[in-house]
Formats: sequence, C-alpha cells, structure tokens
Amino acid sequence: MGSAYLTDPLVFLIQIIFGSYALVVLLRFLLQLFRADFHNPISQFVVKVTSPVLKPMRRFIPGVSGMDISSLVLAWLVKSLELALTLLVTGVGGQFLSAFLWSLPELIALAINLFLIAIFIQVILSWVGTGGYNPAASLLYSLTEPLLGPARRIIPPLGGLDLSPMLVIVGLVLLKMLLLPPIQVLLGSPFR
Repeated sequence: MGSAYLTDPLVFLIQIIFGSYALVVLLRFLLQLFRADFHNPISQFVVKVTSPVLKPMRRFIPGVSGMDISSLVLAWLVKSLELALTLLVTGVGGQFLSAFLWSLPELIALAINLFLIAIFIQVILSWVGTGGYNPAASLLYSLTEPLLGPARRIIPPLGGLDLSPMLVIVGLVLLKMLLLPPIQVLLGSPFR
C-alpha cells in the first residue's frame, strides 16, 4: 500500500465537493444568462445554495450587461481552490498562484461538459416523454435552446427527427478538443 491509498480518496473527495459547488455556481450564471424560470424548484435550490457566498461578493463585483460576473468569479475561485488543494494533497504543492491560471481551462471544460450533459438528458427525456410538466425538463430547455435553436435553423427536423442535438454535440466536442489543449499548454497546466 503506497501513498495513493489515502491520497486518491482525498483527491476524489476534494474534486466531488469543490467540483460540484463550482458546477452549481456555473449553472446559476448560465440560468441567469439565459433567463431561465426563477420560480422553478431547481432554480430555487441553485439560488439558495449559492446566495450566501454570492451576496457579499456582489457588493464588490457588479454585473455587466445583465451578466452576473460575481457568479463567474466565484466559480473560478472554487475551481482554483479545488486545484490548489489537489496539488497540495498530491505533494506537488507550492503552486497555488498557478492554480488560479490552470483553473481557467478547467472552468471552460466544465461549462462545455455541462452543456453536453444537458443536451444528452434532454434527448433522453424527449424519447421517454415525461407526460406533463417537469421542472428539470423546463430548465434543460432554457439551458440548451440557445444552442439548439440556431442549430435547428441549419438542420431543420427531418420527418419528425431533430438532428440539431447531434450537430451541437459534435460542435461542443470539437470546441473542447481544439480550444482547451492550446490554452492548457500556454498556461503550463499539469491537468491535461
């Protein structure tokens, strides 16, 4: 039993706790950006989980053109803390300032993955049919429609089959493959 016996579970817990919170904060930013239903129970959960930290931050970080910049800054800080703690636990340590830079591509990857997962879930829900109002389906629509709507104009539904999710998924994966590696190399990120 090497040092990985305790290190790996600790890194896993750090990634789950901080990664989940960064995801929720990023989700709050995107839901506000795309003007999702604020009264939706899932939206209310996101707001309640993030408000205690965001309210004080908003005094110092104003919104810009309807965008909640404090949410983006908080997501970036949480992701930076996650990477710094991961480096500390794995023994790399001493690179806390670099973690702030290295977290930028990680945050971009998180946003792309969020959209990919939302589209996959929405496609599955469209096959199953929820049979009524579903708060999750409503939020997924609000989150994905800004991407799927323009894709539908490029490839309209063919015989009742909507291929726009496939086009957007391919585009997002290509974006991830082409955008993230150069940024990671430029920033010297060990998280590749």
